[in-house]
Amino acid sequence: MTLAFILYKYFPFGGLQRDFLRIALSCKEKGADIRVYTLSWQGDVPAGFDLRVAPPLSVRALANHRRYEKFHAWVTADLAHDPVARVVGFNKMPGLDVYYAADPCYAEKAASRNPCYRLLPRYRHFALSERAVFAREARTRILMISALQQPFFQRHYGTPDERFHMLPAGIAPDRRRPAEAEAAAIRADFRREFGLSPEDLLLLQIGSGFKTKGLDRSLKAIAALPSSLRDRVRLFAIGQDQPAPFLRLGKKLGLKEQFSILAGRDDIPRFLLGADLLIHPAYHENTGTVLLEALLAGLPVLTTAVCGYAHYIAEAKAGRVLPEPFLQADLNDALAELLADPDERHRATTCALNYAATADLHSLPQIAAELILEGL
Repeated sequence: MTLAFILYKYFPFGGLQRDFLRIALSCKEKGADIRVYTLSWQGDVPAGFDLRVAPPLSVRALANHRRYEKFHAWVTADLAHDPVARVVGFNKMPGLDVYYAADPCYAEKAASRNPCYRLLPRYRHFALSERAVFAREARTRILMISALQQPFFQRHYGTPDERFHMLPAGIAPDRRRPAEAEAAAIRADFRREFGLSPEDLLLLQIGSGFKTKGLDRSLKAIAALPSSLRDRVRLFAIGQDQPAPFLRLGKKLGLKEQFSILAGRDDIPRFLLGADLLIHPAYHENTGTVLLEALLAGLPVLTTAVCGYAHYIAEAKAGRVLPEPFLQADLNDALAELLADPDERHRATTCALNYAATADLHSLPQIAAELILEGL
């Protein structure tokens, strides 16, 4: 019983990529053979995975959407020659038996743009790819991770309810806060390593795609702080993206010495324990896995309501969730109030840890694997 997993790119620090790997490994534990199709793979390949990377000459193109079209054609040809029991996609494309819905509704986003956008070849590719998955007459089963997005898909495509399967959260257990003495030791070592004094206030922003995650909003909010707070703040942004525009903005706002961008890394739990606040003012975010990682670590959160996982922060009372429509002034005020009030941050930590002790925040990979294998 072989399953084909398809995703455009794999790198170790992307949320989609981490979900893919944990689901694939869970399927493997249940007895399936795993074949992976991708354009590129960074990092170690798990034992037993049949990794098939597209030959560069087969997918060469000037535009990404053309590259994706050629990749899909190559995958389709390979599957015709070497069939599998089920095809699982982590990007939207025709021919999927199961789609893991990590991305928001493209048709909804496109509807808010200039009508001329819908004349572009890029639009045609992504619109047709999404329709192939969600059209009323399609047969793809859809694994949803954000309840916020299902109404958009159904409004644009009329997708039947029975094809949607809502998954619980699935945060890796290593994000859970250790015993208090160990957590305090890790925090002290971390802050010593990065030259942070007890008076310094460290903000974290974690996630690849700095523009989408609202890093510009975070920088503007820090710049707007009263000098008594602003001078104490450090911001670490961690992720894979082009740093130059944000470094220029930080310099323009007078934050050059207080703002650092770090590449994706595998010691995020240390940062969650060493920081004072996670700031995540995303423009749009299907879920926001890092919100739950912070919750498990007991790190207070300041985020926006567009994030699919923001409701966990509100339910846990683990920080603040800014309502839509977003106003920069609301973020500025909330950040200033949270940084000025250590008691509120302490309460948020306590509430987060109490919530995490009882909520199901880990079972996504296992439930997804059961749904993928159902009927085989």
